[in-house]
Amino acid sequence: MTSSGLRRDELAAFLRTRRARLRPAEVGLPEGERRRTPGLRRQEVAQLAGMSIDYYIRLEQGRGPHPSRQVLAAMARALLLSRDEREYLFRIAGENPLPAVGPSREVTPGLRHLIDAMIETPAYLVDAAYQVLAWNRLATYFMGDLSAVPDAERNMIRWTFRQSVTEGHWTDADARRFVHSTVADLRAAYGRYPGDPAIRDLVTELLGTSPSFARLWAEHEVEERRPVIKRVPHPHLGSLEFECRVLLVPETEQRLIVYVPEPGSPTQAVFRRLAERVGS
Repeated sequence: MTSSGLRRDELAAFLRTRRARLRPAEVGLPEGERRRTPGLRRQEVAQLAGMSIDYYIRLEQGRGPHPSRQVLAAMARALLLSRDEREYLFRIAGENPLPAVGPSREVTPGLRHLIDAMIETPAYLVDAAYQVLAWNRLATYFMGDLSAVPDAERNMIRWTFRQSVTEGHWTDADARRFVHSTVADLRAAYGRYPGDPAIRDLVTELLGTSPSFARLWAEHEVEERRPVIKRVPHPHLGSLEFECRVLLVPETEQRLIVYVPEPGSPTQAVFRRLAERVGS
């Protein structure tokens, strides 16, 4: 260890192993010709991180200068490091990890591919404030085509509390539980990211415009998400029933929301017909 706290050998080994585990497709690069070694090439990591190849090679060889916090953050993004890995990278480089000032809104290539691969399952990705970041074709049958909607308006919680109190999510017991747990989850994010303006502005807006939100917010509930059964009287697809699963993505604290029908059910048959229509 140097006097600055930089552990060059450990940093070099860590960068090599993180680079070796990634496939080009995971970071949006073409596979290209056959590779002699697994993982990304050094020049590819340097390109993704916006640094010179010579500088990155010296870091991997344990003879580079003390990397700045900006360089460390860029390498963490390029190597798709988890939150724990990112913290470890900063510490072995002799730096305190950067604080989490807001929820991650970056969609990794791996998650994008996963969502697209769910051809028979409506799926979409939201951040900790329930801002919709990505979705697949089947999800548009429930949310509409969000590509035509401004980014600021792609928020599940805002949609929910703009609806009339006579609509389905307020009259169905399972749907009400889903709404309650969503608000409780938003409160957890509000406490975790006190400096995030998007979360703060959303809460302030809804407190002023929605008595239902204000009532739930005043309960100060914080809870983990659990699956719920949703029954949807769809205007074009008929009556649908499926399990709404909210899956946490630990490294970004995003949520992958999927609509899972019971195998062999009429809803599964509807989803399959939709998938065939989308793929034709």
